[in-house]
Amino acid sequence: MLELLAALVLHGKVIIGDALLTQHKIVCKIVEGGGDYLLVVKDNQPLLREDIHAVFEAPHLLDLTPAQRASERKIIEVSIHGNRIEERVLRAFTALCDLYGDDLWPGLEQIMQIKRTTTNKQSGRTTSEIAYAITSLSPNRATPAQLLVVWREHWHIENKLHWVRDVAFDEDRSTVGSERIPQVMAALRNTAISLLRLLGAANIARACRQMAAQPQLALAALGCLTENE
Repeated sequence: MLELLAALVLHGKVIIGDALLTQHKIVCKIVEGGGDYLLVVKDNQPLLREDIHAVFEAPHLLDLTPAQRASERKIIEVSIHGNRIEERVLRAFTALCDLYGDDLWPGLEQIMQIKRTTTNKQSGRTTSEIAYAITSLSPNRATPAQLLVVWREHWHIENKLHWVRDVAFDEDRSTVGSERIPQVMAALRNTAISLLRLLGAANIARACRQMAAQPQLALAALGCLTENE
């Protein structure tokens, strides 16, 4: 990952990632390159996660100043998808930033909590989940609404790439496993998904079925022939 970051222009960019990337050396590399980060915090950083949890759920356990307690900002977003009502509540605090400092998490400006609640309109059944994150974006550079947009962009990667590879391409049941073949196949799947997205495909599974039934469309997409040939 460090080699990849070294090859990228980080200045002015916001790097988002799951908990796997929430590491001191990665954060250092992003900040040194002039970039910003928004990284999810899970159990692989237990102390950080516990402290963030305490700020939001049990602030009385921490020695927070009145200013730190008053630094919370929040946004509530509600959307409807078919039979589902989704509510997202994002809360952001500047608490902990001074406590951790650049020695632990360089550039840390805010900690965040998002609570996602989904309600089925037919059954009335409700489920909820809570996630935490850290960011180098300060309150005067990113409002809660902007932080929510950035965070949701990370979910798009999961929904539009990894989920598609797992479900539409059934990647987990692939039997190829020798030498570099798995990496090559993953690269080919990513290329196919990206090409279909560029062609305007909203449903990758449907697009794959169409290409399989009409191979000339796939050849046309690759530039090998026109759709009328």
